[in-house]
Amino acid sequence: MDDRPVGTGEAYRPAKERVMSVGDKMKNAAEAAKGKLKKETGDATDNRDLQAEGQAEKTTADLKQAGEKAKDAFKD
Repeated sequence: MDDRPVGTGEAYRPAKERVMSVGDKMKNAAEAAKGKLKKETGDATDNRDLQAEGQAEKTTADLKQAGEKAKDAFKD
């Protein structure tokens, strides 16, 4: 049985678990930004390969972020 007080949330989650979650979210956000930058660079230089690579990276990072949010929703 969980020994934390009823009605408590993030503050009572183990520190290691909170840090990993925040770190994963930051990593995913950075990957999404990198993908967006690549796509925009591809758009500006009319480089279809770079556009596609950037879009794929951004989409992958966005899906990872959605997974983190879903995981957090089921934890609470």
